Amino acid sequence: MTTPQGARARARMEVTTAIKDEARRQLAAEGAAKLSLRAVARELGMVSSALYRYFPSRDDLLTALIIDAYDSLGEAAETAHAAAAGAAPAQRWVVVCEAVRGWALTHPHEYALIYGSPVPGYSAPDTTIPPAARVALVLIGILREAFERRGLARTPVPAELAPEARRMADELVPGLPPEVAVAVAAAWAQLFGLVGFELFGQFKGVVEERERFFRHAAAQLAHGVGLVFP
Repeated sequence: MTTPQGARARARMEVTTAIKDEARRQLAAEGAAKLSLRAVARELGMVSSALYRYFPSRDDLLTALIIDAYDSLGEAAETAHAAAAGAAPAQRWVVVCEAVRGWALTHPHEYALIYGSPVPGYSAPDTTIPPAARVALVLIGILREAFERRGLARTPVPAELAPEARRMADELVPGLPPEVAVAVAAAWAQLFGLVGFELFGQFKGVVEERERFFRHAAAQLAHGVGLVFP
């Protein structure tokens, strides 16, 4: 038997989902900078004061959308990695990178929200950090496994970068060498640069076979972080 509390919780969840769905529609049509609680409420037939009980401000709604997007992307990466269990680390790296690209092409407006231009006046709170780290943790886990079992090919960093490389290793990839930390940071930027260039039309007239190109580029990123293909 459904309790009154359970019914209220379900109803609140349904309204919250409807609010976020409408907000995503507005993101696709107008962009994040023009997201408006009043407009969302109007489209849903709600008064603004009622919507504020779910999201007190535009920033709260944006944060919820950002967390959902990061979690969806992270789940895609984790699922792809799990499906490739047993493959060599370098191959799993490519699979995860392809999952990132696939998610972005399927969710272009959500990708733009988390990896596009910053929203004016919005500062993401710390609650977005764990969801944002999910893809990185998958990739770092692949490197950690390869390092512990087979080792990683390492490119020395110049002496002037060594202190920063050690800091990055201690804070971002504890247990992995400083050279790997530098390579991971560069590969991370290049991965999302590749996806962003394709998604936002920067490859038009430059790269036509984009899926094959991306797979090759992801393999090059694997080499760059020290992974070796069997």
